[in-house]
Amino acid sequence: MFRERMELREGDFYVNEQGYKVFTKQFHLRRGYCCKSGCKHCPYGYDKKTDSFVKK
Repeated sequence: MFRERMELREGDFYVNEQGYKVFTKQFHLRRGYCCKSGCKHCPYGYDKKTDSFVKK
């Protein structure tokens, strides 16, 4: 399923020590769904190890 690309806003990500973009909670909430990739700042409580959602 194709989803339209979102424009990035200030505060949507930061660049970590390895040079990768890390999306913030702000970005994930604005996007509106969990991608189930195990994102570091996932506000939806997804746990990639158990493939389930845990309450936060």
